[in-house]
Amino acid sequence: MRVALFLTCVNDTLYPDTGRAVVNLLTRLGVDVDFPLAQTCCGQAHYNTGYRHEAEPLARQFSDVFRDYEAIVTPSGSCGAMVRELYPRMGERARAEGRGDTLARTLAPVVPKTYELTEFLVDVLGVTDVGAYYPHTVTYHPTCHGLRGLGLGDRPRRLLEAVRGLELRELPGADECCGFGGTFAVKNSDVSAAMGTDKVRNAESTGAEVLCAADNSCLMHLGGTMTRLRTGMRPVHIAEILASTEEEPLG
Repeated sequence: MRVALFLTCVNDTLYPDTGRAVVNLLTRLGVDVDFPLAQTCCGQAHYNTGYRHEAEPLARQFSDVFRDYEAIVTPSGSCGAMVRELYPRMGERARAEGRGDTLARTLAPVVPKTYELTEFLVDVLGVTDVGAYYPHTVTYHPTCHGLRGLGLGDRPRRLLEAVRGLELRELPGADECCGFGGTFAVKNSDVSAAMGTDKVRNAESTGAEVLCAADNSCLMHLGGTMTRLRTGMRPVHIAEILASTEEEPLG
């Protein structure tokens, strides 16, 4: 398959190792991965903050860059949900405003072939055992966009359960939001911090070494909370765990 990696702004700026992990993982599984250099923000931050019209040029750019690939893979449930859920809404709103169906037709080609990493592995490649090795105790936090938006279900857990050496521990209150929510963490900082503390305390109660998730934005929020609470846990993106092998362990 010829697929494109949509890295996202947060990963490109702060967590490039996650992108490298995705490339290493998919290449190991026989997938040809391109990284289109013309990719930019998908527009999620603009749209979720109320700047819907300002998000449209970014959505058009996304479609122009990625439309010719067989699949678009992203290590981010939130940005994956932006394309799959909100791009169609943008087209519908433009039509309702009397601007025709040009935007909807422009965005339509990329919507069905954009996948969050774990659903691409399980649903498209049909694998759960990716040959990973990670000898640590791990607890998994299902982030809101992946859980409620994309409906990832047990796909991430099935992948983690197949990793050799990994002991997966159940996270109490797993389906509760961690409190990040993008600009929610800025506009409602006290509530956000309290929610993050609850999530980290629940993770800490498992005795796990690692808190894993499929969104680095949430892990950034929780990692900061872990540091302030001095838990000793560390946040790790699921892509980096799945890319780890005995020959090339996660650094």
